[in-house]
Amino acid sequence: MIEPMTVRARALLAALIVVVVAVAGFLFVSMRNSMANAGALANAGPLLDGQQNDAAMLDLALRKMDSVYYKPFAPQTPLSGEATALRAYLKHEHIEATLPHEIATGDPSHDAQALATVLDFAQQHYAKRLGANADTDLTEVALSGMLASVNDPYTIYLSPKENQGLQESLDGGNFGGIGVYIYQMKDGTVVVQPIEGLPAAHAGVKPGDVVDTIDGASIHGLTLDRVEQLIRGTAGTVVSLTVHPYHGKGERHYAITREIIHVPTVRAKMEDGYDYIRLSDFGTTSAAEVKHALLQGKAHHAKGYILDLRNNGGGLVDAAVHISSLFIPQGTIVSTIDRNGNKDVQEALGNAIGGLQPLVVLVNKYTASASEITAGALQDYHLAKLVGTKTFGKGVVQSIYDTPDGGALKITTARYVTPLGRYIQHKGIMPDIVVNQKVDPALIDTPADKQLAAAKAELRVLSR
Repeated sequence: MIEPMTVRARALLAALIVVVVAVAGFLFVSMRNSMANAGALANAGPLLDGQQNDAAMLDLALRKMDSVYYKPFAPQTPLSGEATALRAYLKHEHIEATLPHEIATGDPSHDAQALATVLDFAQQHYAKRLGANADTDLTEVALSGMLASVNDPYTIYLSPKENQGLQESLDGGNFGGIGVYIYQMKDGTVVVQPIEGLPAAHAGVKPGDVVDTIDGASIHGLTLDRVEQLIRGTAGTVVSLTVHPYHGKGERHYAITREIIHVPTVRAKMEDGYDYIRLSDFGTTSAAEVKHALLQGKAHHAKGYILDLRNNGGGLVDAAVHISSLFIPQGTIVSTIDRNGNKDVQEALGNAIGGLQPLVVLVNKYTASASEITAGALQDYHLAKLVGTKTFGKGVVQSIYDTPDGGALKITTARYVTPLGRYIQHKGIMPDIVVNQKVDPALIDTPADKQLAAAKAELRVLSR
């Protein structure tokens, strides 16, 4: 795990790469893959020195970009991206760098060597002025610059620590923590929502609390990833938080002992006779959690069902297909289209529960990606009424390719369309019933939640 990259180089790269920040979630639909030859390289051990490993990483990244990125790009693009990122990083470290100007030919072997030449030059001439981890930092900057060069905010290099955090999120998490959902608003404010029965809730942390300090240090200006890293830690250790209400004043201080946490993606309850299911993301455990909640609702003779996808930024394609299939008995759930126009149709799995009517799906402007797959499919089949505001509009799919350093390449590999062929990239999905409401996590599932109230009102009409 490379801390210097997280603390120092990432701050610069965040300014170089256009990153879409949502209230919460992943903002991507993903399929995990193993990078070709990565396993062999990872096991090569001392047969490859550091420079050879770096060159091999650049070669793998270039070949993967060339073969799977969903749109063509000029051969010079990754080279220019690498050089731009390296120069910017070195300038940030007060080094005015001169790098070799390499020309791409479109031949993968030649262009990979050109990438390696630029990185090697930077390492040889400037690493000694950057500290002990400089070679690793420069390699990560080069990889990040390559992927950023296509100007796609979802095509990025993930450092080993970032990749680990992503997998913990998708797997439901099993880590030392305090049991909170963490959201970052567009102004950088970090808001937490404690999970019932876990340490933060037991300590008294309230939904919608804004985090001011962690262990006495201000979190102002920190990324969401960094805040998560500071809150997590070894089970049995204590983390100190200072918070205040989202709409209000009055600091409160908590010393919370970390535990091994499994973060559920579903919160469900029966309310007013309706089965209310709030899904925070589309991870590996999400389909099973949603199925359990739906069956519980049926067992309690629910008069209707509410699937709350507000602020859900997405996750895994498989999870979206599995969850959609609980409602849709047959037919297409989503189709993905690659750079060559090849279409892969994902069909319903044939395991629909049945009787899940009437159904309302809550959406807002941070309902994105995998959430839009499910919402769009249910709307296309007229199985649900969508209530809320227009969704985010992310209609592209990322594949994740592990790299030998423990990191990963997250590359946009396809666009997707709904069962009726709707392409929602930059367009979003318009709900059937528009109910405007401020995007505020503290409002959700409270008496002030106008969108939830409208969902219940619609269920009352549909269940007559």
